[in-house]
Amino acid sequence: MTATAYAETPAIVYDLGGKFDKSFNEAAFNGAEQFKEETGTEYVEFEIQNEAQREQALRRFAERGHSPVIIAGFSAAQAVDKVAQEFPDTEFAIIDMVVDQPNVRSVVFKEQEGSYLAGIMAAKASETGTVGFVGGMNVPLISAFACGYVGGVKSVNPDAEVIVNYTGDTPAAWNDPVRGGEITNAQISQGADVVYAAAGGTGIGVLQAAADAGKLSVGVDSNQNHLQPGSVLTSMLKRVDVAVMEAMKDGMEGNFSTGVQVLGVAEDGVGVAIDENNEPLVTEEMIQAVEEAREKIISGEIEVHDFRSDNTCPYGSVG
Repeated sequence: MTATAYAETPAIVYDLGGKFDKSFNEAAFNGAEQFKEETGTEYVEFEIQNEAQREQALRRFAERGHSPVIIAGFSAAQAVDKVAQEFPDTEFAIIDMVVDQPNVRSVVFKEQEGSYLAGIMAAKASETGTVGFVGGMNVPLISAFACGYVGGVKSVNPDAEVIVNYTGDTPAAWNDPVRGGEITNAQISQGADVVYAAAGGTGIGVLQAAADAGKLSVGVDSNQNHLQPGSVLTSMLKRVDVAVMEAMKDGMEGNFSTGVQVLGVAEDGVGVAIDENNEPLVTEEMIQAVEEAREKIISGEIEVHDFRSDNTCPYGSVG
């Protein structure tokens, strides 16, 4: 298909929590908006309210001729696998899971690498030697964030304590900021003075609770430094926005490739955010340590363990 022959508009389906979750979904939304701004091409979108709507939304967009149809979130894998087989001429993309179909692009990230860098910063910022991690749904993907974070912390301070908790075992765990705040306060009461949130919309409560207590937090997926300026030490950037924009643009230009794309530090797929909102919190020593670790990850000298490979974490317990 050539760009001139392309008539369809792309579609995107967000995960539970909505496109304005300030985190994962919002990164996907920002990518779609950037595509529209750069190309002048419209896109269509849908925010699911329950699990069943994933498959319904994918099928409806495919029936209407939209392509590529992009969906955010690992929980969509089964729906994508099914609908992609029903519409073999439609291009699909899924973020955060691999679906082995000839018309599907699967984009996954090395979250553990970005979290390792965030862990280095957390350990250097901590005055108590205790830091926290608040995950959303207790699944291997989020444990990969936690494990990388623990690894980064321990690389700076082997004696550091990392308190790891999850918000729940159901998709509701992604959108419970009150519970996120409660867990954060509990971790702070145990001595944590930097808390990393990898919990979607729930993380908003983590950042708020840390700020209210005069402690530091670490945001995730999108750059969340601005949500609590002067309190968010950094944000672990996961370039979902780039993945969405590139999938839409490739579809429009007739360059849509399928298969698995793996984005880590080397591909600028993950990293840490430094801007005017957190600059006063970030020391030259932190920047130097992060840059050294980044270079060693790229060269292979540091290989950050991926919890998903064997459901273990060699750096310490992740709950």
